[in-house]
Amino acid sequence: MIILHLDSNHPLLKQQLTDLGFTNHDDFTSTKEDIEAKISTYDGIIIRSRFTIDKKFLDAATRLKFIGRVGAGLENIDCDYAQEKGIDLISAPEGNRNAVGEHTLGMLLSLFNKLNKADREVRQGQWLREANRGLELDGKTVGIIGYGNMGNAFSKKLRGFDVNVLCYDIKPGVGNQNAKQVDLKTFQNEVDVVSLHTPQTPLTLNMINANFINNFKKPFWFLNTARGKSVVTKDLVSALKSKHILGAGLDVLEYEKASFENLFTADNMPEAFQYLIQAENVILTPHVAGWTIESKEKLAQTIVDKIKEKFM
Repeated sequence: MIILHLDSNHPLLKQQLTDLGFTNHDDFTSTKEDIEAKISTYDGIIIRSRFTIDKKFLDAATRLKFIGRVGAGLENIDCDYAQEKGIDLISAPEGNRNAVGEHTLGMLLSLFNKLNKADREVRQGQWLREANRGLELDGKTVGIIGYGNMGNAFSKKLRGFDVNVLCYDIKPGVGNQNAKQVDLKTFQNEVDVVSLHTPQTPLTLNMINANFINNFKKPFWFLNTARGKSVVTKDLVSALKSKHILGAGLDVLEYEKASFENLFTADNMPEAFQYLIQAENVILTPHVAGWTIESKEKLAQTIVDKIKEKFM
């Protein structure tokens, strides 16, 4: 089998696949059209998020047996059509779930203790102790939306705190010893913190909107290390201004390109984003929650293991 690698990844990925007897080719620079022109000669593709694999691309891939996505989500692939054509879809949420759990907890603790704000002030010679009085996580109710690999990883990180952890998921029976599954009304009535861990699907697109936010009984803190397009940013900003949302930790943004590699130029910056970058109760990171030194290796190893299990 011949595999085409469309993005650079940890070197163990190609090395181990070669050791298993696969032939590996790289193409990190050609256009999508150029890849389409030669994709019929390949049995497998390894990709991160370089471009969208759509119906036209899949029709050209007449020999394709699998697509390996070195990451958790598959939203850049026409999954239904790929499966119709008998193409296996391989992703690696197990590879970066620990990194996402740690990053989410780090964002929450930074927000509660105003660490980013305090750091900036001290560097400017300001010593504002009362203005930086923090909150303790103990005694709070943390709510997790989406209780798969990432949601589970975050709940596991919370075990050292005296917190009540609730989860909401469209799938029944996903709760465990780390989080109690509840219905949406109970979730919205009880939580102090909302952490989003859902994939990008038609159901989750724009799900965090004004109506959803306003159904929460109490003001809450919001964390998103999932997908930016699940949140309507202008509605989030309105809730921050009204203090219905007390603060936000955002690793992902509605404005991200499909490749996750960039946002936009300064001359077309949305008004809502201008508010976010100036808000002291908002922490922003560039889609790196699952982007650790360790997760790069784990993601690659997960893909190798799944290909080996399926095709060897």
